[in-house]
Amino acid sequence: MSGRRPYAARMPAEQRRAQLLDTALRIIADDGYRAVSIDRIAREVDVTRPVVYNAFDGLDALLTALLERQEQRAVEQLLATISTEVDLLDPAAHLKSTITALATMVTADPLTWKPIFLISVEAPAIVRDRIDRNRDVVRERIQTLVEATLTGRRGTAEVDPAVVAHSLIAIGEYFGRLLLLDPDAVDVDGLATTVAALVGPMRRTARASGPVSSP
Repeated sequence: MSGRRPYAARMPAEQRRAQLLDTALRIIADDGYRAVSIDRIAREVDVTRPVVYNAFDGLDALLTALLERQEQRAVEQLLATISTEVDLLDPAAHLKSTITALATMVTADPLTWKPIFLISVEAPAIVRDRIDRNRDVVRERIQTLVEATLTGRRGTAEVDPAVVAHSLIAIGEYFGRLLLLDPDAVDVDGLATTVAALVGPMRRTARASGPVSSP
């Protein structure tokens, strides 16, 4: 026996790239960003380092491609789930169904959401910057939803849609992390019902207060 490592089975370039990206994502989700390396990816896929370098110029290029792919997936999922077409006759029910759908989205695709919700200081700066940028995109969508819920006004004397949107983002990120770490600890229906119950008083306040006067 020669003791040589057998050649990896050939596959189309795009399929190989997807395989390597999926492997890197799984490593990050399981062990964090510090654990990912060309060597670790090659071992997991059972290929040689040149096979990885043939698909990507290096670890930075691989991680950039992974970030772009996962960013697109995450934003598409979020924007598809957070509809701004609110039933103004029952906005609380709309919000409750949205929260329930978001929880389902996270638990159905943990590999996408773990590197986002469980991000740590070890994550590369480009990752943290992208997550911050996309958080703003989602916050704007939520603020639009809140404004529609509050009868379409951009603000009221007592209820500021921007503050509500920031608060809902904080709640969502906290429970998103909990869903990924200990899903049995989250009563999704109770969470959705509780948050939706806050809408009624806010909407009544908005109607009573009227729009904010322009300076």
